[in-house]
Amino acid sequence: MRLAQLAPDMNIWPENATRVHLMGICGTGMAALAGMLQERGLTVSGSDENVYPPMSDFLAGRGIRVKTGYGPHNLDPLPDVVVVGNVIQAKNPEAVALMDRGLPYVSLPQALGELFLATKDSIVLAGTHGKTTTAALTAWILHAAGRDPSFLVGGIIQGFQSNFGLGQGRQFVIEGDEYDTAFFDKGPKFLHYRPRLAVIGSIEFDHADIFPSYRDVRRAFSGLVGLMPADGWLLVCGDDRAVLDVAREARCPVRTYGLSEGVEVRAASIEPQPGGTAFSLIMGGKEAGRGFLSMWGDYNVVNALAAVGAATWCGLEPGEALAHLATFPGVKRRQEIVGAARGVSVVDDFAHHPTAVRETIAGIKDFGPRGRLIAVFEPRSNTSIRRVFQRAYAEAFDKADEAIISRPQNYKGLAEAERLDPDALARDVAAAGVPARCLDGASEIIDYLTGRVHSGDIVLIMSNGGFDDIHGRLLTALAA
Repeated sequence: MRLAQLAPDMNIWPENATRVHLMGICGTGMAALAGMLQERGLTVSGSDENVYPPMSDFLAGRGIRVKTGYGPHNLDPLPDVVVVGNVIQAKNPEAVALMDRGLPYVSLPQALGELFLATKDSIVLAGTHGKTTTAALTAWILHAAGRDPSFLVGGIIQGFQSNFGLGQGRQFVIEGDEYDTAFFDKGPKFLHYRPRLAVIGSIEFDHADIFPSYRDVRRAFSGLVGLMPADGWLLVCGDDRAVLDVAREARCPVRTYGLSEGVEVRAASIEPQPGGTAFSLIMGGKEAGRGFLSMWGDYNVVNALAAVGAATWCGLEPGEALAHLATFPGVKRRQEIVGAARGVSVVDDFAHHPTAVRETIAGIKDFGPRGRLIAVFEPRSNTSIRRVFQRAYAEAFDKADEAIISRPQNYKGLAEAERLDPDALARDVAAAGVPARCLDGASEIIDYLTGRVHSGDIVLIMSNGGFDDIHGRLLTALAA
């Protein structure tokens, strides 16, 4: 098998490039970059083997041509430059063809850093959890305040119906992912993002396919802190000891936020309200106003605190930031109520790490609509299909009224000893007092739920993939 060994001197963006091809275009960030390049007047094409909504619909709506599958023919006619997504491996036949044809190439983070971030005040929202929501909140507040920011986040912001925007303002709000950049650059993506303000919300072990240990994850975030210029600003969650430890390495000013006593931007008096969560904002030890967020749970209030803190760095008054926070319309796949049928609400969420699963369930159960909560989880990511979190997942469903685990359909070549055991997981969840079962994929889950859910129930579906359109199919089945 031939492997692509790309020439380092071709790792450039040609000055006069007009035709761009994106390999792995249906990734959230890659699709956004495609739209951004198109808005700059470039001719854009792409290829991917996993073409599913919402990104496939997004690209089709913009008239961007997407070829299904990878191969040398996708590079005809020859583009001026190729953007290689991090889903592409060196053995990919299109990557080998890229090598053979000697075309210029860059990674997604390189393209963003060089073309869009170099002339802006880059606001990088990072952390194991919550970065999509926090980035979306920050972009929304600045937009509503008339700052006309640019932004790129990992989910579709409802008010924009897009996950990116190119504004005329000074700020560029970008979600900072610690995942690796490309097969030819194994460093974290956010190392290319030139931060002026960086937010770090949490540091936990994740991405077991690329990080051998927690120490390696922490080292990645230390790299982000090391990028901060002395006149930059680091905003960190004071509830997370690991984040505080990494922040000590900063040479720029550091500010803290969270729920703990002593942090500089804090929330108090958190309580559920119709349609969301209310809280009091405490800054400098004094109440700065009452806030409302159209999302549920303490963890989303913490995300909102980070966004408000970032907005004040940009010059907004706390009360102004809170006023705009209250108008936030939400993000697709983050506590998104997809619809209801026969009195049953179906909620979609991207949660796949054990902490995210636990907090998402708790947020909806404690703050959301009253009713029986059935949590459906698809282990699909490179980490969630691994045994490393077997015990943590067993403790993540405690607040659900019932749990359904979808049996993984693809273990991606993992040895059996490394695989998550979904049947054992269901047994362990049940042993902890939550009725649980393991079922074979979307169709079997839909059949099971259709005959057993009742008016007032909430079905929370958690997956980082399309999950065979389980949300729409379940609603159709219930309606029928």
